[in-house]
Amino acid sequence: MAEIREYKCPACGGAIEFDSSSQKMKCPYCDTEFEVDALKSYEEELQKEQPDDMSWESAPENGWQEGETDGMSVYICKSCGGEIIGDSNMGASSCPFCGNPIVIGGKFSGDLRPDYVIPFKLNKKQAKAALKQYLQGKVLLPKIFKDENHIDEIKGIYVPFWLFDAQADAKMRYRATRVRAWSDRDYDYTETSFFSVIRGGKLEFERVPVDGSSKMADDLMESIEPYHFEDAVDFQTAYLAGYLADKYDVTKQESTARANERVKYSTEKMFENTVNGYSTVVSENSSIQLKNTKASYALYPVWLLNTTWNGTHYMFAMNGQTGKFVGNLPVDKAAYWRWFAGLTAISGVIIYALIWLMWLL
Repeated sequence: MAEIREYKCPACGGAIEFDSSSQKMKCPYCDTEFEVDALKSYEEELQKEQPDDMSWESAPENGWQEGETDGMSVYICKSCGGEIIGDSNMGASSCPFCGNPIVIGGKFSGDLRPDYVIPFKLNKKQAKAALKQYLQGKVLLPKIFKDENHIDEIKGIYVPFWLFDAQADAKMRYRATRVRAWSDRDYDYTETSFFSVIRGGKLEFERVPVDGSSKMADDLMESIEPYHFEDAVDFQTAYLAGYLADKYDVTKQESTARANERVKYSTEKMFENTVNGYSTVVSENSSIQLKNTKASYALYPVWLLNTTWNGTHYMFAMNGQTGKFVGNLPVDKAAYWRWFAGLTAISGVIIYALIWLMWLL
């Protein structure tokens, strides 16, 4: 059974958590604040403590069938003794019985230990306000969705990311044309000139992020980028207290394909933007050689909000550092067709007016 790590307030003994507003550890019971580094020695002492061993002998009972417990882990809360069940990737959570924040010891140790963490800058209240703001001004959103919509779940979670560094040596070849047109009294002329355009150079990429959790959709996580790495700090488990956290279950090797896609797309767009002054430009060949590659492991803050309306589940995500908010919304079909009909009517009036003017001319 894995070890659970909790941070206790030296003043009152309550469970403390990381406060995004003050960027310190804060006790919700006595409001005492502590610097994260100041708790490092306290954390080391906690690691030395041994849990109670008060097991009872009992007669054999019906056990789990083979395969039923695959991927499950069981933890015991040190505050209330409650049993916490999670999957093998859970690294931080809260006790469902007493609500105390917990960090699962060993989940981020050794090769699994992150290099960096960007602490939460925005709290749950701000995430709720962001959802309300996100719903404003959506003309095709059903009114009843805004009036009756309620949040089923909101949670702050540290999502694992692989950060890739690389130098890209690139060479691109394009087929381009220039078109010149002129006329005389008898004919219209068009001259098309063809060119082979070659571009080459080097680009440096730092910390290209790739979501390391299979639970999180890559497009959703990429939609709330960018994160500002200047706020990153060396990893300490204290930052996880009060939030959920998963260790990666998509390996660095499995993530390189997505990193290569992002590097290739950015490199090709960068060089394509240098080919100017032509009528048409078509890419004929792209060659990218990566050098000095390395990867680091980090945890990035994300607020996830889940809501249900009219039997359909909707998920929203907010960058826990910058506040960038994304999510899918339902469409009021009646409002859509009214809007479409109005747009069609306006287009018809404009076309009629143009025809009338042409007739006058």
